Amino acid sequence: MTASTRSGQAALGPRGARGRRIALLDGLRLVAALMVVFHHYVGYGGGNTASDSAWGRPANTVFHGGAAVGIYLWTGICLFFLISGFVICMSSWGRGLADFAKSRFIRLYPAYWFAVFATTAVLMCWPLVRRPLGVFDVLANLTMLQTAFHVDGVDAAYWTLWTEMQFYLLFAIVVWKGVTYRRVVIFCSLWTVASLLTDYIQVTPLDEIVVSSTSSFFIAGLAFYLMHRFRPNLLLWGIVGISWILSTRYALNHQRDVSAVLGLDVPLWPAVLLVTLAYLVLAAVALGWGGTGRIRWRWLTVAGALTYPLYLLHEAIGWTAIRLLRPHLSPWPSVALVTASMLVAAWLVHRFVERPLAPRLKDGMTRAIRDFRATPAAAAPVGTTLPAQGDPAQESVAAG
Repeated sequence: MTASTRSGQAALGPRGARGRRIALLDGLRLVAALMVVFHHYVGYGGGNTASDSAWGRPANTVFHGGAAVGIYLWTGICLFFLISGFVICMSSWGRGLADFAKSRFIRLYPAYWFAVFATTAVLMCWPLVRRPLGVFDVLANLTMLQTAFHVDGVDAAYWTLWTEMQFYLLFAIVVWKGVTYRRVVIFCSLWTVASLLTDYIQVTPLDEIVVSSTSSFFIAGLAFYLMHRFRPNLLLWGIVGISWILSTRYALNHQRDVSAVLGLDVPLWPAVLLVTLAYLVLAAVALGWGGTGRIRWRWLTVAGALTYPLYLLHEAIGWTAIRLLRPHLSPWPSVALVTASMLVAAWLVHRFVERPLAPRLKDGMTRAIRDFRATPAAAAPVGTTLPAQGDPAQESVAAG
């Protein structure tokens, strides 16, 4: 880093301790997850015909007013993406690429592997709302890269995981160089321009890299974190403003798609309103409006821990449970019971899958990274006696 860069960073001045966990974001993540749950159970129901709906008929004929609200709550995903941009920028500050990759792997995969197997098992036992995938498709799902292989997800909700993965791969470029204010701003600007150009010229392969439809949410989240860590300024507000405009366009298009699938003609403005509200909420958290920075309720951390397992488990398993409960319970009690059960299941996954596996995966990946760094880059000359396998330190000494 040059002297001018250092002085620029000092001039901005990090506003206090900015690396610590923000409890309110954990609560917002659970709110976003519950929005998606409500959308799938009450607003969507699994389809618009008796054969593919968990309710045996379109959800809007079951819930009426509830479905009129639920049809818009897919926008919880938009809040997810905004928070993701904020949190990834915060958690990767001062970290190297290896640590970034390790933290993402440990965070994402243990609960995901369990959810893939659990969802497959439920669908094999009760193929009521959808049929399970074949063995090789399930194995492809374990990579979390099934979309890249043109393989269906075990659960339809997993499409967002591929979008998140694309964001991580792009932001890894910044992490590789070192996360700084200037680099994040340049990254946000270039990604915005690339998204606009990709959308304009309609190059599908390039769009798979740029993720033009949803990039605005991640970009805004990154800019909000820079406001939080340093201070808001016209440049950052400009990035957020452009991102909001692009996000409202996405909201309109996605709402049209959802409405078309359900065969309903509904107003589009509530989706735009909810996306705008998501932006305002994250701005409040980033800048501490209304005393949001003082919120430290301990239960919010628990709420955050439930979010990811809840999202992974809720859709296909929840629809199956609703179909099984349908002869025994009326709709609203069924929704309440299944949602509560999914929250309990999410806590069990966190307690007995994520927490035990995370430290083991961390140790294993740490050793693997250490071994990789200790192993000499150049191949040993022919005839060289290699040290005993599994001792990278000896390999390094021998190479010297």
